[in-house]
Amino acid sequence: MTYIEELKDVIRKLHGVESTHRQSVPVKEVFKGKTVWEGVVEVFELHGHPKATHAYAWSHATDDPKQPKRSVTVLKIPPAVSPETAVRVSIMQELRDAEAAEA
Repeated sequence: MTYIEELKDVIRKLHGVESTHRQSVPVKEVFKGKTVWEGVVEVFELHGHPKATHAYAWSHATDDPKQPKRSVTVLKIPPAVSPETAVRVSIMQELRDAEAAEA
């Protein structure tokens, strides 16, 4: 299974729809002069999703030996309206999750 097929499979499992890969977009997110995320965001057209026409997806390595790779999908719903804003939304969600886990 190719990387794109893996992401399509994640989209199918999480969002219940088929998708078509449309493009690969390099993204570099910088905060206060420091790179906080850099990678390629894959853009998929969704077929039959009730709220979104597209999804942004990527995978990255983790520090968890039980789950060494994590796939991320973000629906194209404001504020996530581009590959760049999808990465920002994902980063903010990870920060919120980390704060909730500490509470």
